[in-house]
Amino acid sequence: MYFYKGYESVAGRINETVDYRSPRDSNGHGTHTASTAAGGLVGSANFLGLANGSAAGMKYTARIAAYKVCWALGCTNSDLLAAMEQAVKDGVDVLSLSLGGAPKPFYNDNVAIASFGAVQNGVFVSCSAGNSGPASSSVSNVAPWIMTVAASYTDRGFPTTLFLGNGAKFEGSSLYYGKSIKNLPIVYAGTAGGKKQGANYCINGSLDKKLVKGKIVVCDRGLNGRAEKGQIVKSARDRNGGEEMLADPHVLPATSLGASAGKELMNYIASSKAPTASIVFRGTTYGANAPVMAAFSSRGPSSIGREVIKPDITAPGVNILAAWPPVTAPTQLKTDKRRVLFNIISGTSMSCPHISGIAALLKSTHQNWSPAAIKSAMMTSAYDLDRSSSSVSATAFAFGSGHVDPERASDPGLVYDVSTEDYLNYLCSLDYNATQMSAVLSGKSFECPEGSDFRPGDLNYPSFAVNFKRGGGGRNETVRFRRTVTNVGTDVCSYRVKVEEPVGVSVVVEPEVLEFGRLGEKLGYSVGFVAAAGGGDSVPAFGSVVWSAGKYSVRSPIAVTWEQQ
Repeated sequence: MYFYKGYESVAGRINETVDYRSPRDSNGHGTHTASTAAGGLVGSANFLGLANGSAAGMKYTARIAAYKVCWALGCTNSDLLAAMEQAVKDGVDVLSLSLGGAPKPFYNDNVAIASFGAVQNGVFVSCSAGNSGPASSSVSNVAPWIMTVAASYTDRGFPTTLFLGNGAKFEGSSLYYGKSIKNLPIVYAGTAGGKKQGANYCINGSLDKKLVKGKIVVCDRGLNGRAEKGQIVKSARDRNGGEEMLADPHVLPATSLGASAGKELMNYIASSKAPTASIVFRGTTYGANAPVMAAFSSRGPSSIGREVIKPDITAPGVNILAAWPPVTAPTQLKTDKRRVLFNIISGTSMSCPHISGIAALLKSTHQNWSPAAIKSAMMTSAYDLDRSSSSVSATAFAFGSGHVDPERASDPGLVYDVSTEDYLNYLCSLDYNATQMSAVLSGKSFECPEGSDFRPGDLNYPSFAVNFKRGGGGRNETVRFRRTVTNVGTDVCSYRVKVEEPVGVSVVVEPEVLEFGRLGEKLGYSVGFVAAAGGGDSVPAFGSVVWSAGKYSVRSPIAVTWEQQ
């Protein structure tokens, strides 16, 4: 289905020479994400020979219901809300939303409002965390009833090696599939455009053909897309991204470099009278250390509802191969005449449908599980170690509970379930008034109970976000949360707790043992957090609470922040 009335009320009638006024995809984003979640099993899937192999969506036997809400100039809230409401009416089990914006209070957040209605109807909702990392508090889609998904690398790469004329060499990344180039003159784009503004970024029309023909051109990162820079260099014949080197489908021999390599390259060009370079394209490789968090993946802590750790989880979101519409160039540039059936792109838009597909798998196995139970199963079974069994070099504000483990999520042992009433009590604990509560409930009224001792941190969430006062006032401050777990593992079992305390914080769990006598039994516990004298103050600290019984290990991360009084 497609939803366009909101868009056309703002932008005018859809230009059908640019976009299809139908559910058909001319952009590629929707095709890529849908096939990641539930695309069929396909052999010899590849991008121009790269990443060749069999490909399938996470739940490739599931049925896809696609709702097109975005057009050439963007998306409108009214179309998005209409599509989500229709999806719920149609009886979908999972909603996958690879979109988002700046975080807002939940009563002003249309995605949060529509998602709340979906969850009330038993629909699991996953959303991308955003691509504004690594800035702190950049994460979006932070409502606690939404599964917020960060992005990480897999062990697959598309490496290049840049050799300079002085013997130095640097590793890069590229999806260019042609021959390597050897011993060509190399020039900085900032000096190859005369005095034209934007030449250093290889902006369209900024380069002098005579100065770049037959040379390797070095473009600064920023302002325009990386693949577009290559197209501009072809037509003419940073530090913002740090060391991250995403692979792009360049139209000519090109590679990305990290900031430190870029600095050395610029020093070489400036100091050499006749600088030269070669680029070797090494195709597809496997075995890199993974997972590694993507720099672009938005980070916590959440600026809205800080009592919940966001993002919730991470999944593969860098250099992801998935289906692509045959009418659209892999770079989405009009001047790119290549056409493919699969493309490799990156973003939290790519990690989100991995989680959506896994949610569909879990729903098919555990049909009576609520959206919160499915979410809990994935979060408490996630891992935070890489292939070498070392801790991932990041924190819960980057990866949430960790990297998703579908197999363990199917049999988590315990789950933290959350009802609609629990979410409403949470909103009441945020001091929402009647108007704000009505907004979240799409016009329905709800009166918050008087005298309730429910605090935001008491939401039965599978993680712990603890906020202490900064400075002397926070010394020996105690915060206590309550949780309830449901036994979904074995009939009779005994779980014992193990705590990894955050620096500067002591943690006490009561009781230390949970004795279950049957499946479906619910038991509660409390966790006390005490700010130790001389600890914390300003730097976030992290730890975990782990309940273990036999093969089960149910882990919940702890994130402690220190707020100004």
